[in-house]
Amino acid sequence: MFGSAGSGKCLDWKTRFNVAVGVADGLYYLHHGCQKRIIHRDIKASNILLTEDYDAQISDFGLAKWLPENWSNHVVHPIEGTFGYLAPEYFMHGIVDEKTDVFAFGVLLLEILTGRRAVDSSQQSLVMWAKPLLESNVVKEMVDPRLGNAYVPGEIKRAMLTALMCINHDANMRPNMQWVLQMLKAEDGPQEGRQKSFIARPVIVDGLDLQDYTCCSTYLNDLKSHMQLVMD
Repeated sequence: MFGSAGSGKCLDWKTRFNVAVGVADGLYYLHHGCQKRIIHRDIKASNILLTEDYDAQISDFGLAKWLPENWSNHVVHPIEGTFGYLAPEYFMHGIVDEKTDVFAFGVLLLEILTGRRAVDSSQQSLVMWAKPLLESNVVKEMVDPRLGNAYVPGEIKRAMLTALMCINHDANMRPNMQWVLQMLKAEDGPQEGRQKSFIARPVIVDGLDLQDYTCCSTYLNDLKSHMQLVMD
């Protein structure tokens, strides 16, 4: 999947999008379908296995944690995982919950979109590089140039919006995996339920430099506008 514009063959967009949906489906099951909520803590490209039909399977549960239903989060030390995929509240304070995996999934989705690594050889962060392009909805500069024009514009736009939501520095403002899955599949769900998914499990982190919206109403209004553009 990774490589430069002249590096030859690469996964086509249909396969990439299928992988993205497959990983989202797997995380949805871990977070919402198991008897105990499971947080993987190390979602990254090398931990996603592909079958012969290119169906995605999440692997390597060595860092996984389970959360009892009545726990909002868990604080762990030492901090383990892969640099470039670590959510800010986890990297800085050891706070682990579903939004830890959501952030990492957002980074993985950026890798799928761009063909770039989470951290490149010059130590540049993919999140920092991509965020201005995501906020400006600049499709051409975001998409892996090796794909040319061989992609579905609607899927690209949904993937970009989903990635932007997932890499929000404020964990409270990230969606849950149910929302992510609905968004990628373009499935409509109750708007009220969608909004609740962002604020259901509050995490308060003192001193964290949140580089995004701090007002829930403003954020959700902007989200609604973005979603309308994507779905039209």
